[in-house]
Amino acid sequence: MKKKRKSISYAKWGYIFILPFFASFFIFSFIPLADTIRYSFFEYYRSGIKEIGPNFVGMENYVSLLESDMLKYAGNTIILWVIGFIPQIVIALLLAAWFVDIRLKIHAKQFFKVVIYLPNLIMASAFAMLFFTLFSTNGPINEILMAIKIIKEPIDFMGSIFGTRSLVGLMNFLMWFGNTTIMLMAAIMGISTDIFEASELDGCNSIQRFFRITLPLIRPILAYTLITSIIGGLQMFDVPQILTNGQGRPDRTSMTLIMFLNSHLKSKNYGMAGALSVYLFIVSGILCFFVYRMTNGNNSDKPGISAKLRKRARRG
Repeated sequence: MKKKRKSISYAKWGYIFILPFFASFFIFSFIPLADTIRYSFFEYYRSGIKEIGPNFVGMENYVSLLESDMLKYAGNTIILWVIGFIPQIVIALLLAAWFVDIRLKIHAKQFFKVVIYLPNLIMASAFAMLFFTLFSTNGPINEILMAIKIIKEPIDFMGSIFGTRSLVGLMNFLMWFGNTTIMLMAAIMGISTDIFEASELDGCNSIQRFFRITLPLIRPILAYTLITSIIGGLQMFDVPQILTNGQGRPDRTSMTLIMFLNSHLKSKNYGMAGALSVYLFIVSGILCFFVYRMTNGNNSDKPGISAKLRKRARRG
């Protein structure tokens, strides 16, 4: 009789290697998340040296937040995110298309990639301190403008709603457009050159090629960029916190949701902070779901030029 060979299973090694990740996720992420949700249903805060709670209050914290200025701060957060994201995605798409286009013959591409990515390496707090110094009333920007006779008196950039929000949006744009550009360049470089060659033979101009071929084919990366940007926008904290010294000036028009959350944590109001965290989690999930559905919808009923060119390139 022939002896049966024992089959060796290596599947267990895969589970062993991923076990540290799941253990750390469970300890440092899942347990704190569950605790946050649990505390959101309790009255738990500190008044002076006296600690109140935890006392179960049900949905009272959630109702109190809706009656507070939370919705106003949510509007501030969305406005600040939009101001920074729209120029970021537009400039990133243009730069990515230009750098990848072989016909433009741009020299020193690696140098430009490094330069546009450099702001992403600077800490947001350091970036905010730099802008706070540059655009203060007695800062270099005002001194230069006065020296060349453009203005007669210093401009209080951080004393107006438009000025403060514009600075926050500009900082977010400068910090992240380089990272977005690199990702979009990688996505465009992943498109087969045969498709672009087929489009040229069919007489497509640059604008048609960009909107009907490039954009549809990099839609998954665009969805990823938009989703991560939304999550980052809802978590916006360090830039407006440092620029306005945590006050959300002027008139709390630059106060974000995370700054509002931080104020509850500073006052040791863990119940309200937990409820606000749950609200943020739910809103992030809903927004990301809609963005994913919008950017990855089923368009099989109406195949675009890119699908036709794909078939033609395969035949050719």
